[in-house]
This record gives sequence, structure tokens and C-alpha cells, in this order.
Amino acid sequence: MKRALRKIGRKVLAVAAALTLISTPVTWNSVDAAPKNKDEKHDVELRILGTTDIHMNLYNYDYYKDTETDEFGLVKTATLIKQARFEAKNTLLFDNGDLIQGNPLGDFKAKVDVLKTGEVHPVFQAMQLLDYDAGTLGNHEFNYGLDYLNEVLDDAPFPYVSANVFMDDGDDDPTNDDYYSKPYEIIKKKVVDEKGTNQVLRVGVTGIVTPQIMQWDKAHLEGKIITKDIVKSVEAVIPKMKKDGADIIIVLAHSGIGDAEYAEFEENATYDLTKVNGIDAIITGHNHLNFPGDFKNLPGVDEEKGTINGVPVVMPGSWGNKLGVMDLILSKVEGDWIVKDSKTSLRAIYSKESGSLVDADPEVLEAVKEAHEGTVNYVRQPVGTTTADIHSYFALVQDDPSIQIVTNAQKWYIEKQLKGTADENTPILSAGAPFKAGGRNGASYYTFIPQGEIAVKNVADLYLYPNTVATVKVTGADVKEWLEMSSGQFKQIDPNSNSERALVNNDFPTYNYDVIDGVTYEIDVTEPAKYNKDGKVINAEANRIKNLQYNGEPISLEQEFIVVTNNYRASGNFPGVRNNKAVELYPDENRQVIIDYIRELGTIDPSADGNWTFAPVSNNVKVTFESAKEAIHALPENETIKYAGEAANGFGKYIIELP
Repeated sequence: MKRALRKIGRKVLAVAAALTLISTPVTWNSVDAAPKNKDEKHDVELRILGTTDIHMNLYNYDYYKDTETDEFGLVKTATLIKQARFEAKNTLLFDNGDLIQGNPLGDFKAKVDVLKTGEVHPVFQAMQLLDYDAGTLGNHEFNYGLDYLNEVLDDAPFPYVSANVFMDDGDDDPTNDDYYSKPYEIIKKKVVDEKGTNQVLRVGVTGIVTPQIMQWDKAHLEGKIITKDIVKSVEAVIPKMKKDGADIIIVLAHSGIGDAEYAEFEENATYDLTKVNGIDAIITGHNHLNFPGDFKNLPGVDEEKGTINGVPVVMPGSWGNKLGVMDLILSKVEGDWIVKDSKTSLRAIYSKESGSLVDADPEVLEAVKEAHEGTVNYVRQPVGTTTADIHSYFALVQDDPSIQIVTNAQKWYIEKQLKGTADENTPILSAGAPFKAGGRNGASYYTFIPQGEIAVKNVADLYLYPNTVATVKVTGADVKEWLEMSSGQFKQIDPNSNSERALVNNDFPTYNYDVIDGVTYEIDVTEPAKYNKDGKVINAEANRIKNLQYNGEPISLEQEFIVVTNNYRASGNFPGVRNNKAVELYPDENRQVIIDYIRELGTIDPSADGNWTFAPVSNNVKVTFESAKEAIHALPENETIKYAGEAANGFGKYIIELP
């Protein structure tokens, strides 16, 4: 009854939402005003709306900075959703996953004010007001474990579909068809055609998640579920959907677009899905990128129409910063519905030029107010104090306190765990990465903790993810390969060129730039990278890591080390990690370990031990990188980094002197 009443009042709410818009509405003009022939009068215009990678950003609020923001939040996307519905006769709304994890609000409901049986999760309190039609699972849905996920999904106000996640039957049966959730849903959608006649359209929707969840959340998932190849899984359900009467098929693909080459069990396989017969439209995500917009150079991409290999595709950013809109013209040909024409676009809640483009939806704000306020109170709880500012402005280009605090805390924790065990005297190293270092997430995406009190929100700013502590036992040779992989963060610099060169490779995720403390080393950026961003060897003879030492002596390639990291890295296929001799998973979150470490110390004096530097470059080359413009106030006193002016997209440009 509540769902029916929401549908009745949806048009009224949409009118109000449209009036609150600051921006000029985007209208669809794929169909012109020319007279329609007899057949066209029965065409159906169907608008498909999509969100992806919300990551619990329900409020337009940055919990790390403890302030409102105009740049993200589902409360603002909601206004766009209502406006887009008001403009169209026939609409469907889907979510593409990565909902329940990603900021302190997600952790608050999973770890502090824990979701109770029968309680509707705050994300669904918001989404049920927007009348979503279906959703699929993202990889981060599994971060808190299956028990919690099951509790969350119990009260979902719309169906969840997933075609490549199966229950583990224990015998590696490739024909296992015991799905974790429904593999697809057939939605009977009442639509109005161009003549004004009511018709019923049977919309088949299926979904997939990147198979790598079995690596990233191995501790939660091993022995409980399995994943299968994305493309093969979708190919398997399409005939079943057709048999069940699907007129059109939509895929919710929590997988990046990827490249034009197919490989089984790819993480990013949306491009491959565009070649699968029977798929009429795809909502994709996972990469936090945009389509149309990014991926222009892939073959078969039509930027104007928003198609890949003729299939309408939309990737609407992340955190609710954009709404995906796919407008399809459906025509009946010999009794079957086909997509005769389409137009895909993105609608933003914010632009750097104009600022905020929409107001927050008051109804959604009210729905999640209690959880939001509880989270704010939680993140303001004090942990300790710091004698100086902590920031990640330069974490990619010099040894940095924002990483050092993490690696110190991890080592402190594991030393306690190993006391009295057979590994008590095995050398311990500790790996950490700069999670917030600008890049594709924008010029405001940096950690900044001011001198003084440290609160929970600040620790969450240092360590974004609810990862748990893990260790891997590796050799000195593995440590070197681990660092060779990490050094792919940098572009190759020609020492004989006097032209300005950018140092940082923005295609390389900063969370894969691991600094390993406990050893000392240099990174020679005049050498090519050995691995690409996916860990594949591209220059087998490359040797960027120089002077790798342990205890002041060249590292023994045969010596065993225990490296403290997180469950994500320890369970993955990272070079240097994948040859490990043993993996140990611990129950405590890395973030809680940092909190406990700071509480024990009381006051921290943030500094880096300088265990890594760039190797000397013989000639005076001009090397630049981008960081926040605010970083000008944090330049090192030795003047090795200098401000060079403004860069694109709100960044500042800096010059770094290589040794």
C-alpha cells in the first residue's frame, strides 16, 4: 500500500523537485516533432535512470571534514531523479551497487549502532522514497560479511539481482546454479505509447559483480559463496529471461568498462557485455568514472548517443554526484520489442564553474536524519592529539606522515599478536598507501587533520576502508617485486630532456601505491615501470627499486619477512604478495588499530622516517605533479617542492626537485 501511495504521489513530488532546481533542465530531443506514421504511434519512449557507487553518501555531508558539501550526496541526486521522472511518461530506476559501505555512516550502522533484525537500513529508508525498481550488488556490499549483508537485504524495498554470485556447494561444481540472490527479475511495467494507448512492457533485469570479491573479502566469503565469469553468467541467464517473457533486457553491471580485449574472470568487463546478443541497455559503475565522457578512445564508442557497440550504456560517476539517464525508443517489429533509437546522458548535482546545481530533497533528508546525526556524534569522539597538521598533499612524492602513522600502528599491533609465537623473531615490515591523494576523485580529495585534537573522523580520513589487519610471509625478493609494482605510480622521466614532465601516473590507483616501512629504498623513475596498473609484467628487465636495504645492509632475497597489510591486499594477486608462503587474517580493523595506537600514545608527533626517496637523476630535469591548491601552505621548508601555479580542474601544479 505504501509503495502504491508513493507512486500516486510521485508526479506531485516531481513537480516540487523540478521547481527547486537551480540548473536548466536537460530535456531529451531524440524524437523530433515531425508527424509520426501509423507504426510509430505505437512506439514507446522509456526512460531508464541509474545510480551507482553511492557508498553511503546519503547526506550531502563530508564526515571527514565534518561539514556540508555541494559535491555529492543522494539527497541531491533525489532531486534530479524526481525531475527526470516528471519529464517522461515511462520511467524505471535502478541502482548498480556499492551502497552500504564507503563512509562513516556505513561503519556506524555496521559496527556502532548495529542494524537490528527488522530494522530498515538508512540507505533503504532513503531509496524507498524514490521508488527504485531493482538493484544489484557491488563488491563493497560484502565488506562487512554475509551475515550483515543478509540482514541489510532482508528489508530491501526492491528486488536484488545477481547472475554471477552462487552459494558454495563445496565440490567446485561448474554447473552450480544455487544463486546467492535472484539471478534476474521480470518487471511488468505499464507504459503509455505515443498514441496514448496503455501497454504492458516486460522488462528483464539482471546484474553482476566483479568476481574479485572472492580475493578482496576472502575472510568473509571463502566456503560460503563463489563467483563466476561475468560474460558467461549473463549469457547463461538471457535465454531464461527470454523464456520468461522479457521484452527487453537491462544489465546492472558492477564492473568497469574495461578494454576491448576479453579475458575470462575480468574485473572490468562491461565492454565485453556490449557484444553479448540480447542485451538492450547497461548501467555500469565500479570505476567511479563517467560514460558518456570517459572511454572515448575505445572502438565502437559513440559519444554523442552514449552507446558502445550500439548498446546504450551509462556510468554515472560515484557518491550520487551524477544521475544516469538513458532514453530508449522501443518499437514493436513482428511482435518483438526492439530498441529503435536511444540517447544516453549524465546529469550532475555540481559543477566546478557554477557550484551547486540542485537543492537537497527535504523528504530524503528527513528520512535519514537520525542515522546522519548519530554518525556525526560518533565521528566527533576524541581519540588523542597531534602536535602538527597531518595531510596527504605530498604523499605520492615523498615519505609522508599520513602513511607513517598507519604503518607504525600496524607494526605495533602485530608485534603484540606475534609475541610468544614461532614468528616472534621474524622481521616485521609494514605496508600502507595514500588512500586520499587527489587524482580522479578531485582536488579536494586529500586527508587533512589540523594540529590539536584527533577524533574518530580524522582516523577515518587516514584510513577510509573497513579492512581488517592481515600479514603475509614473503621473501626479500618478494618485497622488491611488491615495491616494483607500487612504483608504477610514476611515469618514466627522461633525464636528458629539458622539457617539463609530469611525474605521477594518474591511471595508477593511489591505493595501490604501497610504501613498505622497515626497509629503505630508492625509486629510479628514469627506468620504465616493470608492471602495469593491473600487475601484469610490461618490462621484464625493469629495475626501478634501487638500494633496497634491511638494517642498513642490502636485503637478502631469500630472507623471510612478515609484512603487515590488510585483508584486501593479502588476499589479492599483487606482485610480491601472490608468491607468499603464508597469510594470516586478524579480526581487528586497521582503522581500529590506528585508534587504539593513538589512544595508547595519547599525543603523536607526526613525522616520516624518510625510508624511501627518489634515486638521483644526473641532469636538472623539471618534474611536476598536481595536488590541492591548499598544499601551498604546507610546502616543505627545504624547498624541494615549489608551487608553480594553477592546474586544471581546481588542482595546483607543483615542481619537485629530484635528487
